[in-house]
Amino acid sequence: MDKPKIDTDTARALAVAGELRLLIGKLKRRLRQEGNMGDLTASQIAVLAHLDREGPSTVTSLARAEGVRSQSMGATVSTLETAGLVSGAPDPGDGRQTILSLTPTCQEMIRAGRAAREDWLFRAIQTRLVPTEQEQLANAIELLKRILDL
Repeated sequence: MDKPKIDTDTARALAVAGELRLLIGKLKRRLRQEGNMGDLTASQIAVLAHLDREGPSTVTSLARAEGVRSQSMGATVSTLETAGLVSGAPDPGDGRQTILSLTPTCQEMIRAGRAAREDWLFRAIQTRLVPTEQEQLANAIELLKRILDL
């Protein structure tokens, strides 16, 4: 049986999609490296990111959001509490629940990590791209926003 022919536009879009996926993965790893979150695991970083983005939460809500069992999330949260990155307080509406939030130390660590990542990216753009390439990159950002419906 003959393979269906792929037109050149489709082939180019497929190649761009593959390259973009690989490039974004490398960029994410480099930004993570520049932000230096220490010895935290991916799941611990995900919990901190969720609390930073969504605000205080319970273990059950975090577990649901991250797609893990409450017991597993409890262990992750316990490690973060021991490290001084998360603190818990009784839920005013239900004293049986604990509301978890980022500590000031963690908030500062996140702020510093973001600043370090943005500074690295700024320096890379400024030193490796000429002004016309910087403009092309700005235009590409707009295209990526369209892909994401932003």
